[in-house]
Amino acid sequence: MKSIIERTFDTPFAIQNFIDGKFVDSVNQMNFENINPATGAMLCTVPDSDEKDVQKAILAAQKAFPVWKNKSNEERFRILYVIAQGIMENLDRFALAESLDTGKPLSLAKSVDIPRSAQNFEFFATATMQFASESHDMEGVALNYTLRKPLGVVACISPWNLPLYLFSWKIAPALAAGNCVVAKPSEVTPLTAYLLGEICQKAGLPDGVLNILHGFGHRVGAALIAHPDIKAISFTGGTATGKQIASVAAPQFKKLSLELGGKNPNIIFADADLDQAIQTTIQSSFRNQGQICLCGSRILIESSIYEQFKSRFLEKIGQLKVGNPLDSMTNVGAVVSKNHFHKVLDCIELAKAEGGKILTGGNSLKIEGNCENGYFIAPTVIEGLPQHCRTNMEEIFGPVVTLQSFDNEEEALTIANGTNYGLSATVWTQDIKKAHRMANRLEAGIVWVNTWMLRDLRTPFGGVKQSGVGREGGWEAMRFFTDAKNVVIKY
Repeated sequence: MKSIIERTFDTPFAIQNFIDGKFVDSVNQMNFENINPATGAMLCTVPDSDEKDVQKAILAAQKAFPVWKNKSNEERFRILYVIAQGIMENLDRFALAESLDTGKPLSLAKSVDIPRSAQNFEFFATATMQFASESHDMEGVALNYTLRKPLGVVACISPWNLPLYLFSWKIAPALAAGNCVVAKPSEVTPLTAYLLGEICQKAGLPDGVLNILHGFGHRVGAALIAHPDIKAISFTGGTATGKQIASVAAPQFKKLSLELGGKNPNIIFADADLDQAIQTTIQSSFRNQGQICLCGSRILIESSIYEQFKSRFLEKIGQLKVGNPLDSMTNVGAVVSKNHFHKVLDCIELAKAEGGKILTGGNSLKIEGNCENGYFIAPTVIEGLPQHCRTNMEEIFGPVVTLQSFDNEEEALTIANGTNYGLSATVWTQDIKKAHRMANRLEAGIVWVNTWMLRDLRTPFGGVKQSGVGREGGWEAMRFFTDAKNVVIKY
């Protein structure tokens, strides 16, 4: 009998929840279909879990917590490191599953998504060995030292755009800090989370330490968030959902980390290295079909180079290949689902109604062959929209960007900061003083200068305003998943 990792994806199959170290059906035995967005065909069936499955998973996690929290740092390190190795040993299978599930190019899943997922486990495996306490000497009176204790059972809820990448970004630090986890991947892209369960089994992760529940947010997600035995919630997803989670969790005094939406500015000054700026802006606009919370969906260009940038940018876009995600030459694959496909197209129609001029794209694409029923949208560039229109203020999360011009730093800052979001920003300039001025005044959790998506896992990550609450990454994540206890010893 083939293992879960070895199974073929040629014919539809059924995935299961992972509870107490075992793969099990949902209590209600109900399932729903998961569709391959590049072909429109059914990929697998998914458990439609509910509060009964949540209760089973939490009980399993509670039972496992004393065992896991009392493991030495070295033991936790070894298990998490083996999970990282297991992911990379099965790189091809995980990448194929991610591509089929999301519609993203296989080359992207293989070079970025899956390796980064393994790195997340590897990084936090080492973090558990280095997480140190603080001490404060009260000058001969007393010594204070801080202990950090795991919280208990925590919930990790991840989105569909970077399924295993962001799933592991939450789970790994929670486990490294000594917690047990009940995790919910997106119902739209459940496949690699399902495969991860077998890797954890083989790595020797004790039963119940990680439980993976599949299903819809309004059923399994809502039950998980509201459960009184969940001590903390780490969520990545839409701002509206984040608000709902906060309204339920805050009255229960749960710890919350919310990484939400973005409407990120990509600011290009006249003194920028234009070749580099254009090449990278292609990536920041259309990588993963624009379905990354950090994509620069608002491109702000200094007036003196606006026409030059626009011409060259459109020329580069014309060279992109939209097509079968499994084709090694494909740059842009399918958007994640039929619902999202129509949502993005509706946003394009809204932009037209608001007076926007479509410079390229603006339409769905029919891909010949087995992808003829897939959800493909041409890379779309729009200009001529007012700053405060809905298209320039609301997150689209697709292969759609707008162009706006500015005359000086102050105007660029006014436009860039003029939304309710504040996740990331990108600045292109060769003037180091200008770069520092802009980075200091931009309302964003991360500012890239002359680059994009360059990430050091040690650094804090998160947004301001409606882009989120709290920070992930490095010690920020380890602190979030622990409670601090101060001990005072009088001399």
